[in-house]
Amino acid sequence: MIIRYNPKLKNIARELRKSQNLSEVLLWNQLKGKKMKGYQFMRQKPIDEYIVDFYCGKLNLAIEIDGESHSARPDEDKARQQRLESFGIKFLRFNDLEVKNNMRNLLRAIKGVIEEIEKQPPVSPFSKGE
Repeated sequence: MIIRYNPKLKNIARELRKSQNLSEVLLWNQLKGKKMKGYQFMRQKPIDEYIVDFYCGKLNLAIEIDGESHSARPDEDKARQQRLESFGIKFLRFNDLEVKNNMRNLLRAIKGVIEEIEKQPPVSPFSKGE
């Protein structure tokens, strides 16, 4: 299955990359440069009609960091996550405070999910070049 995205999101994603919050910067420092088990993650990746905080195409794994703004919209976040999961995307969600206060265990959790995904045959929903 090929997942397309709304091209209008490209500029929004670019702006989001420029204005990351502290938790996003802290986690990005652990993911960038293939530091996470050799996998390449992208920041603020447009997928379908949404933008996810971090995404690895080879793993088909999205990682979201929820700050205070997410507490006001749990139903939107749930619907968004369900839509992305319907494309076969594995979804990890962490709280802003977890990133700031418990990075070691958060990274351990991400590695654990990656190891589970590695046991399965690889599938990417994106066509080449997206």
